Amino acid sequence: MRFIMNVEKRAKIITDWINNYCETVSYKPKALIVGISGGIDSSVVSTLCAITGHKTIVLTMPIKQIKSQQDLSLSHAKWLKQNYKNVEHHLLEMDKIFTSFTEVLNKFDNEHGYANSRARLRMATLYQVAAANNGIVVGTGNKVEDFGVGFYTKYGDGGVDISPIADCTKTQVWELGKYLGVSQDIIDTPPTDGLWDDGRNDVQQLGMSYEDLEKAMEDKNDPNYKKYLEIREKNLHKINPIPVCKFNE
Repeated sequence: MRFIMNVEKRAKIITDWINNYCETVSYKPKALIVGISGGIDSSVVSTLCAITGHKTIVLTMPIKQIKSQQDLSLSHAKWLKQNYKNVEHHLLEMDKIFTSFTEVLNKFDNEHGYANSRARLRMATLYQVAAANNGIVVGTGNKVEDFGVGFYTKYGDGGVDISPIADCTKTQVWELGKYLGVSQDIIDTPPTDGLWDDGRNDVQQLGMSYEDLEKAMEDKNDPNYKKYLEIREKNLHKINPIPVCKFNE
């Protein structure tokens, strides 16, 4: 029988883990930097970071963002600042940067490439803010995305210093959200990576719900296991370590 951890204990383990990392790593970070999209993952991670007591800088970084997504990010930032005095929020409008990027690269037009570039521009922004504050970039990827199907942008939202919820399934992240008091609007909103002008959500892109993906990850006899493997195999280049040419010397 699989052990099911209490959500309160899970949250405590994560915040203790973040604190322990900050206290034991040699360069002693002074701030935790989190990009908040208005989705459940970044809302949970930013809240957990705030609970640690460390200076927590949350960034809203819209790039041609659908207004409802940006509004959720802004409302979460407001809620964080009302409840945690160690939280600092910045709204960084990035439309001009992205437009300049696409103009320079107009000979290499590719919709999927540009979608991933949004995530990479945000990653570069997070690291600039981290550098200016002697901080670290805190990842918001969960277990299903990071280690199940590789549903993230390499060197985009996958470019982070620590990953506090990468061993939590999406269901466990939703449970953490409810426990931490994250807005019900955020919990109820269909998950999306926010990289597309048409606002397509994760289920539309993956072709499977997170609940079905979790079942398939845990049970090879699940009817969706083959479909899960097909999605995973397309993204193994992100999940596996970078290949290195080694010499037998």
